[in-house]
Formats: sequence, C-alpha cells, structure tokens
Amino acid sequence: MFLKILFASLLWTSLLHAIEIENISHAIDVAGKQRMFTQRLLKDYAMIGMGNTFGNPKDDLQKIVYDFEDHLHALELFTHESATKKRIADAKKLWAPIKQKLLLTPTKKDAVTLQPELEKLLKISDDITKLFAAQSGTSTGEIINISGRQRMLSQRMASLYMLKVWGINDPQFQKKLHAAMHLFKDSLVKLLAYEKNIPQLTALLEKAKRSFMFFEIMAKSKSKFVPTLIYKKSNDILKNMNTATKLYTKLETK
Repeated sequence: MFLKILFASLLWTSLLHAIEIENISHAIDVAGKQRMFTQRLLKDYAMIGMGNTFGNPKDDLQKIVYDFEDHLHALELFTHESATKKRIADAKKLWAPIKQKLLLTPTKKDAVTLQPELEKLLKISDDITKLFAAQSGTSTGEIINISGRQRMLSQRMASLYMLKVWGINDPQFQKKLHAAMHLFKDSLVKLLAYEKNIPQLTALLEKAKRSFMFFEIMAKSKSKFVPTLIYKKSNDILKNMNTATKLYTKLETK
C-alpha cells in the first residue's frame, strides 16, 4: 500500500506543471478547456456509474482530474490581474471537495450533489475565460472564447443525457438540455460567419454542425439513445472544436 501511495505521489508530481501558458490567447484556450473538463468529468462519472467501459471513462476521468488541477495552477501563475486571480482562487476552493468525490466509486447519491457542484465550477471557469478574453482586447479573443465554449457544450449535452439514462431525475433536465443546444447552434452560426475563417476552420465547423444534428434528433425523439452513441458523438464534436479553437488561437498570434 505504501508503494502504491508513493507511486501515485510521484505520478502526480510529474503530471503537475505539465503546461506553461505562452500568451493571452493560449490562456483563453486553456481557461475555456476548464469549462469543458467540468462537464466531461460528469459524463465519465455517469458512464463509470452505469458500468459502461466504452472509451475507457475510468482512465479518462483520472486524466482529466490531473489536467484540471494542472491547468488551474498554470492559469494562476500566468495572470497578474486581481479580478482573475480572485476567481481562480474561488475555483481552487470549490475544486478540492469535488476532486475527492470524483475519485471515489461513483454512486447515484453522490451524482445528485456532484452535478450542481460542477455547475458552480463551470460558472466560475466561464467567468475566468471571459476575463482573459476581455484582456485580449480583440475580436479574435472573443471568437476563441466562443469556439472553446462549444467544446464544453458538447460535453454538457452528453453529460445531462448520461445522467438521465443512469436514472438521475433532474426536473430541470429538458430546460438545461435545450439551453445548451440553443447556445451551441447560435454560436455555430457566429463562428461560421467570422470573416477571418480559413478553409480548414470552415471545414471543422461544418463537421461539428453535422455531428450536432444527432443531438437535435435525440432531443426530439422519445426513444432512449445508447450511452456509447452519445459518448462518441459528443467526442466527435469535442475533437473538431478543439482543433478549431487551436487554429483561432494561432490566428490571434499571427
């Protein structure tokens, strides 16, 4: 047991400080990814709770827990702006008990409290991203924010549906799902209309649009969709929007 704990500590040390934020555009990207992580963690948690191993959710959850903490530390080191530092401190305080719960065996009882806790962390992470976007002072900074938010929305749509399939009854489920879908669709319109888009960006956005059609069909259907299909489609959007966000970041630094 001692050796296991020692190994885990060494692994944790090696994973921390794995990234160094290069500039404000990179900070917007990293902060925006934190929003996505809050919802991806919930999706993985529900998949593990259901006993579904598609996509290795157990390994993914552990990796994202490490990544979230590493990114939070990197953002804290990068910023010198007081309002941003305060919100990062708020995120750290909220994160500590959430992290402990995430690393325990998932239960429906814990899921009921974990979902609103991660929503609070999502809100703080969104505030941090917006503060960095405002510091950039450019239109591309806001586009990076919107593009990065699409990553979160892909995981939010999936995590909400995963909880429903698992049997977690949330009276606000339909309202939350429709709000996420509406924001994703409106944001996609804004991104596709952006005047600085290069052909590669437009192609990625069109791919995300096609994958999003699955969620539109799912929302209108009375049938239950299998978790593996939801997992895959949400990750397809995530992959394409992550690449798009990185391209927008490069546009800003040119």
